[in-house]
Amino acid sequence: MAIYHLSIKVFSRGKGASAVAKAAYRAAESLTSEHDGATHDYTRKRGVVHKEILLPGHAPSEYADRSVLWNAVEKSETPKNAQLAREVELSLPIELSREQNIALVREYVKRNFVEKGMIADVCVHDTGEGNPHAHVMLTMRPIEPDGSWGAKSRKEYILDNNGERIKLKSGEFKTRKICTVDWNEQTKAEEWRAAWGDAVNAALEKANHTIRIDHRSYKRQGIDRIPTVRLGVAASQMEKRGIRTALGDKNRMIAVTNKQLGQLRARIRKLKNWAYAQPLQDAPTIGEMMNALNGSQNLKSHWAKIANLQKAAKVLIFLQHNHITDVEQLADKITDIHEKRNDLANMIKAQERRITKLNEHLEQVDIYKQHKAVYMKYKSIEPKKRGAFMEKHAGEIEQYESAAAYIKDHLNGREKIPEKAWRDEREKLLAERFAHVDEYYGLRDDVRSVEMLRSSAERLMGDITPERNPVRKRDVEL
Repeated sequence: MAIYHLSIKVFSRGKGASAVAKAAYRAAESLTSEHDGATHDYTRKRGVVHKEILLPGHAPSEYADRSVLWNAVEKSETPKNAQLAREVELSLPIELSREQNIALVREYVKRNFVEKGMIADVCVHDTGEGNPHAHVMLTMRPIEPDGSWGAKSRKEYILDNNGERIKLKSGEFKTRKICTVDWNEQTKAEEWRAAWGDAVNAALEKANHTIRIDHRSYKRQGIDRIPTVRLGVAASQMEKRGIRTALGDKNRMIAVTNKQLGQLRARIRKLKNWAYAQPLQDAPTIGEMMNALNGSQNLKSHWAKIANLQKAAKVLIFLQHNHITDVEQLADKITDIHEKRNDLANMIKAQERRITKLNEHLEQVDIYKQHKAVYMKYKSIEPKKRGAFMEKHAGEIEQYESAAAYIKDHLNGREKIPEKAWRDEREKLLAERFAHVDEYYGLRDDVRSVEMLRSSAERLMGDITPERNPVRKRDVEL
């Protein structure tokens, strides 16, 4: 089934990244970095089914060579913390053929990146295990009409009310940075995400598939559902082999919760429609409903009569506990159940979203700690001699760098990883979530009691039609 996934990351020299190494890994090639002399050989990597470099019209043709391109990028970036490349990772719909997916990626990349002036290095990966995806590495500097690399930004003097430059105490003039391109603007990520969803849906429609994807979260779409978590390659493969995983169990639990949320919402909707459609005259009283509910003359089994009395007792307790003596009060109680159900559902969904995010944080912490020793060993080797070690430990180094970048982006100004705080928050939220779920299940008992009263009323009013009695006019939209 087609899923939506688009992630964006930036490779920075300050975080130990090499554009040449990243490109070599994604293309399964052997490339040598002129920046540090290291050779990155990934020719034994499997699953790269397509690769190409897409150039804007004014880019030098030699940049169609992957080694020339990324070494030129490395050379153009002199700062120690320079941003070398942006990567967009895309999940491809399994409903489309390989050729269709390649064409889909190519058209999307051309329209959204290449036509804007970026060079795109596109690599499509597919190991045949149900997770086809594309890595798109993008240049971050504009290319001048003469083919040279342009500046990412320029300084502009800030002027006072008289149009004069403002001098600082240091003797320098006050300036601001003006970006020469808009590729780093925050709105771009949303624009690219929406464009990918549109491109995939157009391709699915063209191929006569009815399934569609949406780049928005369930919350933004207004869908009353908890989103499942992304399994990833390893967990997906284990699940396919019949091996249960923690992430798989999480999704199964979410699926059950979503089903229960939907079922209870539908049941409450029916009860509201029924309650506010009751006739103003000749409507059964609560007492008459209870008498009908207690009537067990048609129940032949002794145990059936006992079960019926037990149900009636639960309904009576429900009525007494909520001080319900007439149908109007019952209708108000149904409205209260509806509102409480929505509040609880929203709290449960919010808790699930945060728990999922904390699980993601902690998963990255575990990866970071697991591969830190290997990465430290790699960094201790002289750059020109790292090739053999990199070839052997490429996966671990890649995972460490990715986890380190993720954690840094989520430190929120802290210097140390707040692992304990994240774990404590998760435990607290899990306890709160279970309490809310118990409260939610309690609503189901109330709904069942109202449903039994409705059944009694419908039996009593079997011969009453809407034409014979006016009904209450009330908005029952949920």
